[in-house]
Amino acid sequence: MILVTGATGFIGAEILRRASRRGWRIRGLARHPERAEQLGRLPNVELFRGDVSRPDELDEALEGVEVVIHLVGIILETRAQSYEDVHVTGTRNVVEATRRAGISRYVHMSALGVEAGRDVSDYYRTKWRAEELVRGTGLDSTIFRPSLVFGRDDEFFNRLARIARWSPVVPLPAGGRSRFQPVWIGDVAECFLQATRMERTPEPVYDVAGPEIMMLKEIVRTLMELTRHRRPILSLPLVPLRAAAAVMETALPTPPVTRDQLRMLSIDNVSDRARQRALRRDFEIEHARLADKAPAWLAPPRAAREGSP
Repeated sequence: MILVTGATGFIGAEILRRASRRGWRIRGLARHPERAEQLGRLPNVELFRGDVSRPDELDEALEGVEVVIHLVGIILETRAQSYEDVHVTGTRNVVEATRRAGISRYVHMSALGVEAGRDVSDYYRTKWRAEELVRGTGLDSTIFRPSLVFGRDDEFFNRLARIARWSPVVPLPAGGRSRFQPVWIGDVAECFLQATRMERTPEPVYDVAGPEIMMLKEIVRTLMELTRHRRPILSLPLVPLRAAAAVMETALPTPPVTRDQLRMLSIDNVSDRARQRALRRDFEIEHARLADKAPAWLAPPRAAREGSP
C-alpha cells in the first residue's frame, strides 16, 4: 500500500491514475476528498480525509502503508496557509508519523532551484528546510526536485495560454528572460512511482527537469504557436512590479503575483548535465518536450485550424 499526501492535486492525481492502471493499491490523503469523486472511483484507489497539519489524522492514514509519497506544497501563501506551516511543519508531521508507523521508505517532492534560491526566496527557503528534515530522519528517502510541470490540468502553462488567447498583449516580468526546464507531468509521476519500487535509489536527490531549457518568453511563444493566438510580449520592469505586488499582497486574498514569486524569477530554474544524466540512468521516462505533449490539449480543433465554418 502506498500513501500519497496531496493526492487530489495536479501531480498527486496523475500518480493515483497511473498506480490504479497498474493494479497497485494506493491511498490518497486529501483535506477535501469529496472534491475528487472521479479519483475515488478508480480501481485500487482509496481516498482518505486528512490534513498534514493534524498528526492524529496521519497516524490513522498510515495504517497498513509500506511507502509514503509526500507531495503537499503551496506556491502562494494565503492568510490561512504559510510556506512555513505547509512546507516545514507539514513535512515534519509526515516524517514523524512515518517513523512512528515503522515505515522506512519515503519519497518527497521538493522543487528545482531550491539550493540556489534558499537565501533569496521564502518559498525556496522553506522547501530547503523541509529537505533538511527529511535528510535528518534516517528514513530510506528519495527527494525529487521538479521544474515547472506541464500537463492538461496544470495551472501555470494553461494560465499563460489563456492570457495569450484573450489579452491583446502578454505581460512578462523583465521581458520573460528567466530560464526554465519544463517537465511533463507523466515523467514526474513515473519518477515517483518507480522510486516506490526501490528499497533505495542510487542518488538521494534528483532534479526532475525536461530535455530543453527555455526562457519564459520562449515558453509563451510556443504556447501561442499551439493555440494560434500570436500576441506581442510586454516587458514589465521589476522595480514598479515589486511595488505593485506589495500592494496586491495587502489588498487581495490571492494576489496574481507576489514579491516572493518575483524573487524566484531572479534565479534560473534549470538542472545541470550531471544531474540530468543521473535521472536518465535511474528512471525510465519519456523526457517529453512541451511541444510534444501540449498539442493534445492546447491545439485548436482541426476545423478552426483549417478555417472551416
